[in-house]
Amino acid sequence: MSTLNWPFSQDAALNIVKAEGAHLFTETGQAVLDAAGGAVVTNVGHGRQRVVEALAKATAETTYVVPPWITPGRQAMVEALERDWLPEGISRMHITSGGSEAVESAVKLVFMHHAAQGDLGRRKILSRDISYHGATFTTTAISGHWARRQGLEQALPDHPKAPTAHPLRCPLGAHHPQAGDHYVEAMAEVIEREGPDSIAALIVEPITGASGGAIVPPEDYWPKVRDLCDEHGILLVFDEVMTGFGRTGLPFGHQHWPVTPDLLVGGKGMAGGYAPLGGVFTTEAIGASIDAAGYSLMFHTFGAHPGACAAAAEVLAIMVEEDLVKRARQLGERLATRLQEAFSNHPHVAESRGRGLLQGIEIVADRSTLAPFPKADQIAARVVKAALDRGVFFYAGGTGEFRDVILLGPPFIVTEGDIDTMAAVLREAVDEVAGC
Repeated sequence: MSTLNWPFSQDAALNIVKAEGAHLFTETGQAVLDAAGGAVVTNVGHGRQRVVEALAKATAETTYVVPPWITPGRQAMVEALERDWLPEGISRMHITSGGSEAVESAVKLVFMHHAAQGDLGRRKILSRDISYHGATFTTTAISGHWARRQGLEQALPDHPKAPTAHPLRCPLGAHHPQAGDHYVEAMAEVIEREGPDSIAALIVEPITGASGGAIVPPEDYWPKVRDLCDEHGILLVFDEVMTGFGRTGLPFGHQHWPVTPDLLVGGKGMAGGYAPLGGVFTTEAIGASIDAAGYSLMFHTFGAHPGACAAAAEVLAIMVEEDLVKRARQLGERLATRLQEAFSNHPHVAESRGRGLLQGIEIVADRSTLAPFPKADQIAARVVKAALDRGVFFYAGGTGEFRDVILLGPPFIVTEGDIDTMAAVLREAVDEVAGC
């Protein structure tokens, strides 16, 4: 194989020539079980012919149409979203070409809404210290991801960060019964320090994805955060680029709790990897306020691309027809059980956690103290490599400072046997790298 100047700053890359079902195939014919769903994107599996045909048909008939206009694919996607997916009370939508653009657009809508109310003092976006919200300049600034801010810190706008609700590492003690209150109070302290009237929105993942390794907050946390936002006039934005569209065993991750956001961001599973697509969805009140002020949210050139929307319409339909959200929930229970069996007493795994088919493990040097391995050991990357050598791909997560988490996010069509293989191979890879 010839050497390509790709990717920009990576020494070596796997050469994938085919993907089918839950497997990737290399140029040498090796089959790789896609336990990460790529970057936790693939939900209906690789190689769905009806999705490919819908994408091809839309591209042939409506190669490019400016985003505000209607095409058959766009109409079909919108109808599917409204009929089967969007939570009650969420009615407005702006479609982008990916999750980063969708989060960026959500931030714009937040500021437009406050401006429409005549409130120009709310200039900050509050997020959390273990978080990732995208690769644009603004989304990098609001993310709590140390590694992806390197070399940019001197130019990034300063937005406040609250502690992530991490039950395992709660200062009161691991999984302390008052952990929810502790983290809500910590967020309230940040709000008071910054000035409540200066904060426009809180943007958060309902279940922390790759940056934290499927961290599930305490059960009482999100309802109390919702109350805190309402108390101070702060909009609540759920970034569900990773957790949305069935990944956690419900249509959206926040639905595991009795809470509704003001803005909801989706991507990844929305089109299942068949085309780049994302979206931000809001309440009618937010949309109406922006309309009344005469503001307009500018589209990105390739937002709501006709082919991408047609692909999304088919992916969304497949998930309903095959009841794949329920399947993700059921297989997620099996995966959680297998990971618990593999790692509940492992000396170098602090815990396994997650919901549905978004599961993770946190690797540590010492289980009793939760002390991490040295950063230079690159434990997560080595575990991924060891698993690849055994024919399974996992996703290395963390933020650089918070590190050594492995994320699993396989297609919803994996078999029970695939689930068992993932857990077994991950145990072997961790044992090899950690020296067990």
